Amino acid sequence: MKKQAFLLAAIALIAAVSFTTVQAQDWKIADGYSVKFDGGDPSGEFTGLKGTIKFDEKNLAASMFNVTIDVNTINTGNGMKNQHAKGAGWFDAEKYPTIAFTSSAITKTSTGYEAKGTLDMHGVKKEITLPFTFMNNIFAGGFEVNRMDFNLDDGKHAKMAPTLKVSITVPVTK
Repeated sequence: MKKQAFLLAAIALIAAVSFTTVQAQDWKIADGYSVKFDGGDPSGEFTGLKGTIKFDEKNLAASMFNVTIDVNTINTGNGMKNQHAKGAGWFDAEKYPTIAFTSSAITKTSTGYEAKGTLDMHGVKKEITLPFTFMNNIFAGGFEVNRMDFNLDDGKHAKMAPTLKVSITVPVTK
């Protein structure tokens, strides 16, 4: 009888462990992050990054990014360009104060990882793929974005490249 009770308890324990959902590790964005963009002129960075990062290299299905950037933190190195970029002809920070990325899937690649998800900028949502690496508690990646896809054009800068290169480096802590 004791053997049957022990066996039943062991089976129940194994079943409970088998059905427990493994959660991805929660990470906090640490100081020293950078979100830089380069389109020739302008180029610069955003300093207002915040959000939720859940990432586990062994459980990518439970991993996710949900991050925002405060548009008002743009820094091109030129005060007049900063004000212009925040204005109605470009980012329109008053109407669209944040840029957001929410992942829908994270997968392993031969060079690191890819986060597929939605980039929400200037009231336009587009699906993008963000290739990245994760080493020594630092996420690093980059992608290109066509500013015209997000209506980032005041009609006065025909010489400006439509494609912006975005590079991201985000140290994290547990």
